[in-house]
Amino acid sequence: VVTRDDVEESLKGIFQYVRDKEQLFKDLRSQIEEIEQRISVKQRERDYWLEYKNVGSKIHANKISSLEKDIKEVKDELQRTTDHYRDALNAVKEENKNLFDRHMKLLSEEAIKSAVGCLDKNCRREIQENEWLKEEVKIYRKEVADLKASVQLLEEENTSLVTKLIDTKLQNLIG
Repeated sequence: VVTRDDVEESLKGIFQYVRDKEQLFKDLRSQIEEIEQRISVKQRERDYWLEYKNVGSKIHANKISSLEKDIKEVKDELQRTTDHYRDALNAVKEENKNLFDRHMKLLSEEAIKSAVGCLDKNCRREIQENEWLKEEVKIYRKEVADLKASVQLLEEENTSLVTKLIDTKLQNLIG
């Protein structure tokens, strides 16, 4: 015999079971919606990266290539500019050195003239004689060099003549 209470208990159990299942379905639906949202986000992210792979990466590769080319051109221009300024600096240094040397020579000559002007007559005469002697030594050295060259030519000529003489005597002895 089934009583009304048993039926009500059974119905309550079934209702509770149905409510639990409905709650479980709701939870599963919310989980499914959440997963679908994550899938949608991941799908958009995948689409973005596919778009980048197909189009954006090529654009960026072109930009990178262009920037690398620009960097190379800038480096080349920097090297040419550096070389130009280094050459210009060396030229200016050389010119400054020449000007400095010329200026020092002029100052030295002026200092010598000034110092000579302050000396007495005897010292000036000795300096003039010293200058004259220097010129004479130059002339003498030139004459000595000329004489040495003449002597060498004469020795070569004598050697040639002696060789010819010996050759002629040998020819006479043989013939």
